[in-house]
Amino acid sequence: MKLGVYTACLHDRPLSEALDVIRELGLNSAEINSGGFLPTPHLPVQKLLDSQSARDDYLDAFHSRGLTLTALNCNGNPLHPDPEVREKHAADLRRSIEVAAALGVRRVVTMSGLPASDPGGRLPSWTVVPWDSAYLDVRDYQWNDIAIPFWREIDRLARDHNVRVCIEMHPHNIVYNPVTLVRLVDAIDATHVGAEMDPSHLFWQGIDPVVAVRFLGKLVYNAAAKDTRINAKVNLYGVLDDRFNRVAPDAPKVSLGGRYALNRWPDDAAWDFVAVGRGHDTGWWHEFLRALAEVDPDMAVNIEHEDRELDSMTGLRIAAETLRIAAKP
Repeated sequence: MKLGVYTACLHDRPLSEALDVIRELGLNSAEINSGGFLPTPHLPVQKLLDSQSARDDYLDAFHSRGLTLTALNCNGNPLHPDPEVREKHAADLRRSIEVAAALGVRRVVTMSGLPASDPGGRLPSWTVVPWDSAYLDVRDYQWNDIAIPFWREIDRLARDHNVRVCIEMHPHNIVYNPVTLVRLVDAIDATHVGAEMDPSHLFWQGIDPVVAVRFLGKLVYNAAAKDTRINAKVNLYGVLDDRFNRVAPDAPKVSLGGRYALNRWPDDAAWDFVAVGRGHDTGWWHEFLRALAEVDPDMAVNIEHEDRELDSMTGLRIAAETLRIAAKP
């Protein structure tokens, strides 16, 4: 098993320094952003597509430190009804598959995307618990008219490039749990589209990630190490806590493409993303890693830092220590 870091949390430093951090943490894997929501400061995409020598030099930065580039990450919304977002994120995903193949990287992580509710819709619409037939109409449109044709194309492109596309099961996407992942795989008769097993989004939905790994089996292609802490406020607000707010006009914003930005998290949220080990102990992470190893002993598990209470380096150190302990037999 390879343990590493998704370097988005280290975008404030050059690639060489980010890789030094991973090595100093005693880890051996790196996942690099290749487009979508986030920029690509650690991946000169066009240069790598154009030049074999550039690819050789790039990969040497990893190999010389005893690291493996295990995945590219292109999380975004390639089904967004706003063409400014949809066209960029879809193009980024296609290009990520191409550059991954050129580098000999066999995994590209992404999200499944979310369309509008109907052909005239202007904004994404997430429909869950479709007790009203109107919601099934929405789901039929989103899947049959938008998602399935797009993902058939992506599966074909991935197959042609011998790259596996790993979908993060993330709410506000058509694929957000193990059952919807299988639904998509079956609908497109996928050979190269499967799951990225990020437990953090499963935790807050009440899903057991270890059970999910064993349910999906060989469809799990890649994994993230990201924890979730369920807070006392969940007893009042539930897991569907919607008390998010817009970021102040004069405050820095995290762009999600086009005119859209990340909102401000509730101060007393029902749940929070935390560093690995701050939501679930090493015993739980040991069982998670063991389940992943049963699927693929060479599985890559990369830390994704999103703990609002800790700076990147502190969060990475805590997460790395937890994983190193959890990985022991």
